[in-house]
Amino acid sequence: MKKTIFLFFILCCIDSSFISQVKAQISVQTTIENGIIEGLKDPKTGLREYFGIPFAKAPVGELRWKAPQPLDNWEGVLKTQKFGPKPVQIEVFGKMNNRLDTMSEDCLYLNVWTMAVKHTKPLPVLVYIYGGGFVAGDGAEPRYDGASMAQKGIVVVTFNYRLNLFGFLALPELSAEAPYKSSGNYGYLDQIAALQWVQKNIAAFGGDPKRVTLAGESAGSISVSAHMASPLSHNLFTQAIGESGAEIPPTRDPVSLGEAEKTGVEFVQKAGYRSLKDLRALTTKQLVDIYRQSKRYGFPTLIDGYFLTEPLAHTFNDHRQAQIPLLVGWNSAEIPGTYFMNGKPYTPDNFISRVKEVYPNDADEVLKLYVHGNDKEVERSATELAADRFIVYSTWKWFDLHRKNSSQPVYRYLFSHPRPPLKDQSLVSGLAGGTQKNATVTSAPKKLGAAHADEIEYLMGNLYLEPEFAWEKNDYIVSETAQQYIANFIKTGNPNGKDFPEWPVVNPADMNPSVMQLDIISKTIQAENDNRFLFLNKSYGNK
Repeated sequence: MKKTIFLFFILCCIDSSFISQVKAQISVQTTIENGIIEGLKDPKTGLREYFGIPFAKAPVGELRWKAPQPLDNWEGVLKTQKFGPKPVQIEVFGKMNNRLDTMSEDCLYLNVWTMAVKHTKPLPVLVYIYGGGFVAGDGAEPRYDGASMAQKGIVVVTFNYRLNLFGFLALPELSAEAPYKSSGNYGYLDQIAALQWVQKNIAAFGGDPKRVTLAGESAGSISVSAHMASPLSHNLFTQAIGESGAEIPPTRDPVSLGEAEKTGVEFVQKAGYRSLKDLRALTTKQLVDIYRQSKRYGFPTLIDGYFLTEPLAHTFNDHRQAQIPLLVGWNSAEIPGTYFMNGKPYTPDNFISRVKEVYPNDADEVLKLYVHGNDKEVERSATELAADRFIVYSTWKWFDLHRKNSSQPVYRYLFSHPRPPLKDQSLVSGLAGGTQKNATVTSAPKKLGAAHADEIEYLMGNLYLEPEFAWEKNDYIVSETAQQYIANFIKTGNPNGKDFPEWPVVNPADMNPSVMQLDIISKTIQAENDNRFLFLNKSYGNK
């Protein structure tokens, strides 16, 4: 009798555990353009998640280095409960915090998070483009996760796009076979395909295709600026968010088709190949090995006459960009000052010497703009100058172009709260969010403020998905405020809301425009040193 009771108790426990597992894994189905897909629903929150949804044919074999092709319909139910493979890449920034190690040229998949239920008003949509310098990253990284933002009443989409050699190689043979007579920019065309998919399918997830905010960080932000200028992207989104980066020199300087093709030919010939047929016959590993041995950092984006027809400044100055609300900004210490000092200590004499070396004809003007009276001032000014040259100036230029050439509201931020150190003291952060243990990847010393990519987890509400950092109470305070501003903007085109400091629209003519400083205590400040951007504007020859 005792054995029977004990067996009954064990069976009950097993049954209870099994039921609990089933409750945690409720399958849900949705019909989209190409067929039925099956995702998962969280029974506690009601959140529906669909991972690894294909949005174009696999760009492999004869489709390698071609624009993304429309999918064929499928029969039955397609399981979309796991993230698709990440794009092929090598560890440039250290080990990225990926959810999976699977990597493939067959990478054109997207993910959707939604709280929408039937018979409710369509929800606004956020489409987020990951960063990584167009050579690394993927849409499944925890920092881009859409669950937190979705629970604020927003349908969130992330996706993959082709990188480096696979996403941006241009060759005369490739241009000749393309119906639009150009090549390269395949990563950008993947992004277009994802946005087109959203327009056709997001209503099935409760999203409103007429209320789509396109956002991104670093390479993702550069991409958003390019889509605002591209004739192919018009009407695919209605608002934009840019976090540190624009397709504007010196951060990203699109080259001509001829120059991009020349770069591609030199790369291929140096590898010992002559024909496109031979290249397409190579395995992924063989191509990655060739790319690694070349020591190249990706391939340039280009003015191909198709995705981009001219430099961005020309498009914006002629008022031909997407006329939409824009929220844009950067971080307070994007990159260490050591990048400008070239290894020299932070002293006034060293700073003066370095400025004269870099700006031989304008040293006096630069030294007036970047104070350098003592070592502390030099450290701050070297950091600001390094950051301006890296990514801040280009982002400012995008901001300035849009506010002066659009009647739509523009909001500017400065994210000032540095991310805490990693719990594992033996690890250091790389530039784009990766981590590593040795000195083979450049890493930042002690921060003067928020470094490049520090803001992502805060703005997306994803601190809880990055347990390797030593988050404190203040981090959650910053995230709560920053995420709510972003959510408000996605919903209404205006970041302001109840119980938060006022974030004013920027005056197009203001020489010291208003800036929302996102920190433990967020507040509006007036820009005090934008005149340095006017100098850089002249220095880089931008209009």
